[in-house]
Amino acid sequence: MNKAYGLALLTVLFWSTSATAFKLSLQYLDVPQLLFYSSLVSTVVIGAILRIQGKLTMVLALEKKDYINSFFLGLLNPFIYYLMIFKAYELLPAQIAQSVNYTWAIMLALLSVPLLKHPFRKIDFIAMIICYTGAVIVSTHGDLSGFKTLSLNGILLAFGSTAVWAFYWIFNVRMSQDPVIGLFLNFLFSLPLTTISCLWFSSITDISLKGFAGAVWVGCFEFGFTFVIWLTALKLSTNNGKIVNLIFLTPFISLIFIRFFLNETVFISTFVGLAFIVSGLVLQKSVA
Repeated sequence: MNKAYGLALLTVLFWSTSATAFKLSLQYLDVPQLLFYSSLVSTVVIGAILRIQGKLTMVLALEKKDYINSFFLGLLNPFIYYLMIFKAYELLPAQIAQSVNYTWAIMLALLSVPLLKHPFRKIDFIAMIICYTGAVIVSTHGDLSGFKTLSLNGILLAFGSTAVWAFYWIFNVRMSQDPVIGLFLNFLFSLPLTTISCLWFSSITDISLKGFAGAVWVGCFEFGFTFVIWLTALKLSTNNGKIVNLIFLTPFISLIFIRFFLNETVFISTFVGLAFIVSGLVLQKSVA
């Protein structure tokens, strides 16, 4: 169990760097470049992990419908989702983009009602109000006039990305293959799309070493290694609920990186808003 906690905390640490890594990388790369190179790195990393685990041959043993479904899921994530969230980070302060994005679990609950026929409980409504109140507090610094100083497109993209992420997980429920294989195929099948996007809207070759280093970090520690570490932690744990709860530390630890590596002023309202968001998520989860 101690090993499970150690791996889970390592996952939290890596995912806590994501907002800062996105923002720093976008200083040297544009959105299509960051998506292309980070996706390429992630595909190689996850493929190498499957090779080490002896599962790479299983990729070729799937049915045709599995490949079709994987392509569709790859269209959602990483292609559409990360195009949206990277652009949101480009347009917004990292602390705001991250906080809004963290409401995806509430969006998942809402979309599960029509798509998975889940009941919409009173507690879901209360959690939704609490979470979105927190998102408004973070976005406006506690003053509704604060919306005037923010990019409307950035806010819409950040909220829209939560819907794409929720759709991804809802459709992913129907997939029966190994989750690491599924993620590998999502990235593999999305590569032609990310390549075309980069060629059409940007340039594959015109990048700096710092930009490439940022994409490698994102590909390894937002996508690749960290996902496998997280699955291993869940597999080793005798109480997945306690392990999953550690994820709620992520946005708060992330603020430390944002403050010291991005030099963003982290407002008290951000902590208050995040407290609302996490409280809503915990409330919803506690009676799930």
